[in-house]
Amino acid sequence: MSNNRILSTHVSNIVNASSSSPSHTGAKTQAGLNEIWEDLQLGIESIYQQQTMNRKRYMILYTHVYNHCTSTNPKSNLEYQVPSKSKKNPITATSEGAQIIGSELYKKLQEFLENYLEKLKKTGTDLIDEEVLKYFCKKWEDYQFSSKVLDGFCGYLNRHWVKRENDSGHNNVYEIYNLALVTWRLVFFRHFATKVTNSVLKLIERERNGEPINSRLISGVAECYVALGLSETESKQMDQLKLSIYKEYLETPFIEDTERFYSRESSEFLRQNSINEYMKKVEQRLEEEKKRIRLYLNESTESILFNKCEEVLIKKHLDLFYSEFENLLISGKNEDLARMYDLVSKIPDGLTELKCLLENFIYNQGMEAIEKCCDTALNDPKLYVHTILEVHKKYDLLVLGSFHNDKGFVAALDKACGKFINVNAVTKKSNSSSKSPELLARYCDLLLKKNTKNPEDAELEDSLNQIMTVFTYIEDKDVFQKFYSKWLARRLVQQTSASDDAESTMISKLKAACGFEYTSKLQKMFLDVGISKDLNETFKRDCEINNRPLNLDFYIMVLSSGSWPFQPCQPLSLPTELVPCFQQFTNFYSCQHNGRKLSWLYSFSKGEIVTNCFKNRYTLQASTYQIAILLLFNDKTEYLVKDLIDLTQIKIETLTQVLAVLFKSKLLVSDEEEIEESDIQLSTPVRLFLNYKNKKFRININAPIKSDVKQEDEKTHKNIEEDRKLLIQAAIVRIMKMRKILKHTQLINEVLSQLSSRFKPKVPIIKKCIDILIEKEYLERLEQEKDTYKYLA
Repeated sequence: MSNNRILSTHVSNIVNASSSSPSHTGAKTQAGLNEIWEDLQLGIESIYQQQTMNRKRYMILYTHVYNHCTSTNPKSNLEYQVPSKSKKNPITATSEGAQIIGSELYKKLQEFLENYLEKLKKTGTDLIDEEVLKYFCKKWEDYQFSSKVLDGFCGYLNRHWVKRENDSGHNNVYEIYNLALVTWRLVFFRHFATKVTNSVLKLIERERNGEPINSRLISGVAECYVALGLSETESKQMDQLKLSIYKEYLETPFIEDTERFYSRESSEFLRQNSINEYMKKVEQRLEEEKKRIRLYLNESTESILFNKCEEVLIKKHLDLFYSEFENLLISGKNEDLARMYDLVSKIPDGLTELKCLLENFIYNQGMEAIEKCCDTALNDPKLYVHTILEVHKKYDLLVLGSFHNDKGFVAALDKACGKFINVNAVTKKSNSSSKSPELLARYCDLLLKKNTKNPEDAELEDSLNQIMTVFTYIEDKDVFQKFYSKWLARRLVQQTSASDDAESTMISKLKAACGFEYTSKLQKMFLDVGISKDLNETFKRDCEINNRPLNLDFYIMVLSSGSWPFQPCQPLSLPTELVPCFQQFTNFYSCQHNGRKLSWLYSFSKGEIVTNCFKNRYTLQASTYQIAILLLFNDKTEYLVKDLIDLTQIKIETLTQVLAVLFKSKLLVSDEEEIEESDIQLSTPVRLFLNYKNKKFRININAPIKSDVKQEDEKTHKNIEEDRKLLIQAAIVRIMKMRKILKHTQLINEVLSQLSSRFKPKVPIIKKCIDILIEKEYLERLEQEKDTYKYLA
């Protein structure tokens, strides 16, 4: 509007120059209100009629106000009363010498504004809907601008008389612009408020229904309501209170209307559409409301509006969300799951039920996956671990993507995996709760053992990380340690590790997860292997120095009994060919380490023998037991089984297994062409098969002895139980040493808490360990309280 721009320039120029008295006024002159009001009123009317005003005219009006306020007219020494809303607190101006006056002028200005607004009110009374909004916004915009111009040339009145009245405690006296707002509110706004608000709500509903609207009308009304918030009692209070009019006349009815609209729409939409489509609709509606706030509502409404929308659109329909959640999981609709998470997360505690549903779903999926492959997985560690990893990977990606790696959903995944990994169809079928850690340790052995299908370093590292993922869910980590130690020992002794670096990496990962103590024995094994290499070199040099050649390639590994999981082997009468080497090394070691005793582990020993009795010359890789039997055939070509027992001192149970392998390889034969292990008797003849043939010239006939393997597994489980009792006792002593006196229930809970990272102790075992410690006089029961223990130093 061109007139407004001109007036705006005038206001800016004059206000900057108005800090001092007008230069052309000269000395103070007498300026009674009656003398200046007629001209002043004409000027004010032209302003409110949006007429152009030049700089000179503006300055004249400013000067009128200035001269009146600084007038020394004796009439000004009279008391004046400015009409107030409260009759008990009239505004008075009394003379105290040369005093600035203004109450009469203030009263005149107030009357002018009231009369002007009364006329405006009558003009727009019959307007409705969008027409009343256009009228209201246009008149508000013009009135607001004109009032700013009026406030400009009444600047001297504001800075002196109004300020003095405010300082005197008359808070119902306003600066002229604020007076204009208060008058607008009392005269014009109160008359149109209900009609304008209803028209705004209708306009917003039209927009929600997809119709294009003039949003500037709404923003104009909102800005007016905010500006009117400065009430008679709020002029000196915090800015937030200025929103009282906006909140009462627009925000509150808007929120109520929003609740009605979305309650109706959501119910109708859900009757005709799926929950998936409904979630998309909710997202769209929330985005629209966000835009609505940005375009034409006050930002303070945002939190209230969104709380109400979320309550109506989401909270009231949470049961439908929950019932659909599992269907989305089954169908793998990750995008819809992400949408559901985003919406439900807006409701306090809304995600709690989704977490429980996810946990139960993952648990059931894991149990079903393992049950499908139960029979095979029982003896196939690779299949078992890969089945677990497939379930974990699938839902780990879901939690990471759709649920934004929310801690609660990560915990739900962890709980579910922990439950189905430790107790499932495989563990139930094997009747062993420790089957999972055992199979995981065997899978580690498959990965780390040398074979034709060893993965590349990067792939192997990834596989080890996957193993550690499963390991974190294993409750009986001590069982894994025992079996891992057992298989690691075999790899090191048999020199079948695919990579020393990979072995070290795996131990480092276990150490990081469970601490130094967990891997101390594993690291000692590697240390023994290194020491054994040095020991062999020293032994060879000793043989050369003392001129005692061995006449065969002999390599020995000396293992510390406390670190390696091997048990003493069955006796064996060594072949005469091997006796000199054994005796020579035993003497050498006794000299090197006085007081140490060597126990020979024949079942883990192996060697190579070269045949000279067949048409072709073969190299046989055999166990020490097999070598002892085959070398006997250097003396004669046929023995009875009982003769072999007498000559080798091998027990019948072990000998039958060794002979069965040799029969199967066709190196030895009996009367029957096909002979099984169960067919071998003490009287069974055993002959060397001189017509033996094989396409290979280097043949591995070494096979593990079943009885030894079974005994080892039994011994391993027995050792686990014994070790657990010691760990429980140590934990009890640590706790009681720190607490001195403790009740039974508290002690049980603290023991469970301390040992949960290694295994889950059974309460009856803990009670037995407490009784053992009482017998050993580490603890005692208090006489007065039998359920309370006292530590004995």
